Amino acid sequence: MNFTVYSKNGCPYCTKVKQVLQLAELPFVEYKQGTDFTKEEFISEFGEGATYPRVLKNEEVLGGCTETVKYLRENKLV
Repeated sequence: MNFTVYSKNGCPYCTKVKQVLQLAELPFVEYKQGTDFTKEEFISEFGEGATYPRVLKNEEVLGGCTETVKYLRENKLV
């Protein structure tokens, strides 16, 4: 199971979701806006209303912080 986190600097929800993944000892890759992708690329990939973070599990979009934590709890990963 591989997780990908699309984040941006100064985003408290980005920090929180990364902490949850680390505490659960789940491997993830982080891509940061401004370093790994542009805002335009983010919108093109996830849509105009998408918020940070965007978390994917094996290429499937889980959503933001709340949806990711809910998924992890429901699947007993945390």
